[in-house]
Amino acid sequence: QVQFVESGGGLVQPGRSLRLSCVASRIIVDSTTMAWYPQAPGKQRDLVAAITSATITTYADSVKGRFTISRDNAKSTVYLQMNSLRPEDKAVYYCNKYPTYTSWGQGTQVTVSS
Repeated sequence: QVQFVESGGGLVQPGRSLRLSCVASRIIVDSTTMAWYPQAPGKQRDLVAAITSATITTYADSVKGRFTISRDNAKSTVYLQMNSLRPEDKAVYYCNKYPTYTSWGQGTQVTVSS
């Protein structure tokens, strides 16, 4: 069974940065489009960043220029560098492939508040 383990979240002030990590097991990260899906309270999970097997990246308009997705194939790990964080970025962040598997990790909480 595919598993995702997210980490790196926390409480930060607006304008600060966080780097999220996602270790994927039983999946070949370098041959799969991987993505990050934040879920804010009361809202559905939405894709904000994706990276293809050809290392082509795409971003939602809300994070473009602030977030960067990357991948370390040797570590089966996907990262999300989050800069210039805003209060509206608050969410539980999940990673998964695109299209998604039915199984999800526990996510990592990101809170942006002064």
